[in-house]
Amino acid sequence: MRRVRPGASSRASAERSLTSVAAGATYTDTQAAGEQDERQEAETVEAPRLWHVTLSVSGAEAPLKEVRRGLEQLAHDHPFLLTSRYAPDHAEIRYWEEARDLHDAAAVALRLWGEHRQSAKLPPWEIVGLEVIDRDTYHQRIAEGYGPLPATPVGVHPF
Repeated sequence: MRRVRPGASSRASAERSLTSVAAGATYTDTQAAGEQDERQEAETVEAPRLWHVTLSVSGAEAPLKEVRRGLEQLAHDHPFLLTSRYAPDHAEIRYWEEARDLHDAAAVALRLWGEHRQSAKLPPWEIVGLEVIDRDTYHQRIAEGYGPLPATPVGVHPF
């Protein structure tokens, strides 16, 4: 295809011709470099990492026995659940999530309560807080004495 000045008549497509040019050594070197870049990008794709998630939910009061039973069912359904603390009108869930990056871990955490509300018969509470930190940050906070306390004892406990 050729470019023409504005206002100049264009030729019919039958008159256009395409020609090929030999690639030469420069093209081969550029192509090889591009393929190498693609391989390096594929190799540097982050492997899943562990993220410490603290999810806080709150809402209208519910019977403590029902809240506890629902959180125990959630712990059974969600294998990485570390600990849950609860009261009649709020709860805190802490667990490890394996995800590629913070965005993925947070997205899963934000869906957790809603997706398990029916199966675990959880109260119809809303998410009011979310903290997602990587494993190194979690351990650094613990070592410095100002992070969330280690999740012991593991399980479902009242506040």
